[in-house]
Amino acid sequence: MPEYIEPIARPEAMLGKREQTKIQNRETILWAARRVFAELGYGASTVRDIIRATPLASGTFYNYFKSKEEVFQAIQDESALRIRPRLHEERVKAQSVEEFISGTFRTFFEYVASDEFNFRAIRRNTDTLRVRMDTPEIIAGFQELREDLESAIARGMLPPVDADYLMAALVGVAFEVAERMLRREAVDTDVAAAFATALFMGGIRGLPELGQPQPPAA
Repeated sequence: MPEYIEPIARPEAMLGKREQTKIQNRETILWAARRVFAELGYGASTVRDIIRATPLASGTFYNYFKSKEEVFQAIQDESALRIRPRLHEERVKAQSVEEFISGTFRTFFEYVASDEFNFRAIRRNTDTLRVRMDTPEIIAGFQELREDLESAIARGMLPPVDADYLMAALVGVAFEVAERMLRREAVDTDVAAAFATALFMGGIRGLPELGQPQPPAA
């Protein structure tokens, strides 16, 4: 069973003591949940496991979350909020297809390497992750990527391809390569980004031959 480890405190100088306590309690729960999910897996974990990994009473947990599902979704949303602005910035400033693709992969892999524990907490159960990619911030992140792809296509930087499929392909490769990257003895984000970029650059130019996707039937 994971032991409680004090999370890194974030000073909230402008808030009162009550508000600071609320923030600290929520962070304590999320920190413990990341450790429990990473070590036990989402499916095997229980709310009791999470509570035991904190110094808090069970009643305190339920003041913030109703279930382990809510905790898991909060972890995903916090991750999305941290990485989305950086990804969007890289894509917007790209001047070529390769810069768009490589900037996206490099930024994501660097984020994963810097926050490995959180990534593992989410990825510990692959089936769970695929079922639960429906939190507000995750959905917003996917939509933002699709809009950036459509904008790049409209500017002529990307060929006229199916932006929805390309978005799915980018996300799938990013997550799978990131997981393999973390399994290696030496984590090298440059190597991972170079591989993923070469994979897409070698295939993306053949996609226009497929033609534009047909609109769905009314």
